[in-house]
Amino acid sequence: MATIRHRSVQLGDVEVFYREAGDPGAPVLLLLHGFPTSSHQFTRLMRRLAGRWRLVAPDLPGFGETVTPEGFTFTFDRLAEVLGDFVDALELRRYALYVFDFGAPAGLRLAVSRPHQVTALITQNGNAYVEGLGPAMPDFANLTDEAEAKRGFAEILRLEQVKWQYTEGARDPETIDPSNYLLDKYFLDRPGRAEAMQDLLWDYRNNPPVYPKFQAWLRETQPPVLAVWGRNDKFFLPAGAEAFRDDVPSAEVHFFDTGHFALEEDVEPISELIDRFLTARH
Repeated sequence: MATIRHRSVQLGDVEVFYREAGDPGAPVLLLLHGFPTSSHQFTRLMRRLAGRWRLVAPDLPGFGETVTPEGFTFTFDRLAEVLGDFVDALELRRYALYVFDFGAPAGLRLAVSRPHQVTALITQNGNAYVEGLGPAMPDFANLTDEAEAKRGFAEILRLEQVKWQYTEGARDPETIDPSNYLLDKYFLDRPGRAEAMQDLLWDYRNNPPVYPKFQAWLRETQPPVLAVWGRNDKFFLPAGAEAFRDDVPSAEVHFFDTGHFALEEDVEPISELIDRFLTARH
């Protein structure tokens, strides 16, 4: 079984924790997790792909084991800046990019700022189109009172809501390992984490206005795109996966009968698709 190493790198006043597996000389797949989890969500996927690829999965600021200083500004622009420092520190000059949930707006900002570093894009319920915004997403257009909005976001951080993100839309919720959402809740309960999540959720309203920049990068660079999507996701709808074909007509789109955390039930077929997709391009 593949070995996953647990490392950290100091980037100014931010200490980024990351998981790494595979041959250091192999082509790189950079894996960016979503809310409210961490790079832990990729453990099973990394073990399946490490034979052919170098897998690198950081914990974004505000998540998991990554340490941020007091006063850190939790916005998606800032997360993308830290990711830029991270790929520079690890000397990742070319990499395929896997984005999920919050990892999409952070990772696609990175791609826009470094348009030719990304060799391919794999999006697993990682949205870049208004068509993909589902009913479980806040009504960002009508969020005008920050304090009131953050009080509502506090409800999203309750254990029942964290669990719901994993089980809603799953074919068989009994197959979802409770330790995953319990670990997420452990990190959410660390000092300052609730406030960090509320800040990021408040900042999410600034993502749809920059979707055109993400789409322009896709149109102009035409990276190979693979969309692997839980079709029952209440946050990001199948239309968001299909929309990638508007800008990259060659995009592969595959749907799975599962929810938001598609890897929980379908890690095997998704890993096989990723391996085949990347192999065809290296």
